[in-house]
Amino acid sequence: MFDPPPKAMRIQLSKVRESLRTKILGRTILYFRELLSTNEIAKELAVGGIGEGAVVVAETQTGGRGRFKREWASPEGGLWFSIVLRPRVQPKQAPMLTLLASVAVANTITRLFGLGAEIKWPNDVLINQKKVCGILTEGQTMDGTLNFAILGIGINANFNIEAFSPPLKETATTLKEELGRSVEREILFCRLLGEVESYYELLKRGKLESILNDWQRLTGFLGSYVVIQSDGGEVEGWAVDLDSDGALIIKLKDQTSVRVTSGDIVKIIHNEYPRYVDE
Repeated sequence: MFDPPPKAMRIQLSKVRESLRTKILGRTILYFRELLSTNEIAKELAVGGIGEGAVVVAETQTGGRGRFKREWASPEGGLWFSIVLRPRVQPKQAPMLTLLASVAVANTITRLFGLGAEIKWPNDVLINQKKVCGILTEGQTMDGTLNFAILGIGINANFNIEAFSPPLKETATTLKEELGRSVEREILFCRLLGEVESYYELLKRGKLESILNDWQRLTGFLGSYVVIQSDGGEVEGWAVDLDSDGALIIKLKDQTSVRVTSGDIVKIIHNEYPRYVDE
């Protein structure tokens, strides 16, 4: 067990309020020392009618999870929070929330700390090919539209790599590990909320191309041969593009294309996409 950080090392809401420049996101913040899951509390609040932009943040989660109900390690010193959103979009566009959040995280990390953050489809942000952030988007539909969405973001910030279980030590990293120092989480939190809000406004105005262009700029695997594990089995081929619904377009060896809407990239081979005379 790790000792909890002293009060001075906890997120200071007074600093957040001083630095926050958003119009909607974070204007209501519910802070907890410990929660099972910020997404679960945010969903309860959304069902109860809480306004858009409310944020649930916790110092640690005892039951944090990622996609497919996988456990998400959430030790003290990370930045774990969920945002309540009420976009007037079709449910099929919900994956765009994950995409815009990953762009916002990568941009914020790069601009604040000078680290080369990259996006791994569909919901991870990497530094030096190791995961530093995971994103989980959940929602509720009503009458064919998205009633609300919960955008959960978890950033490995101010803790040592030793806080991870042995398997995660090989695939994950933290900002502290990469920088050799702790970061001011309040500033990271505020800058990230501002970045998410900017891209969220693009989504609400239908400017999907702007989001997709920035997403493509921050990925390091498009054009590579990839292996994807999904519920339907493995898919292998060249990752060539992302469509407007957030699906990854894979060109197979027989030159046919398929849309992959969910799954995990388990292997990336950085080969240039082959050009054929008959294309």
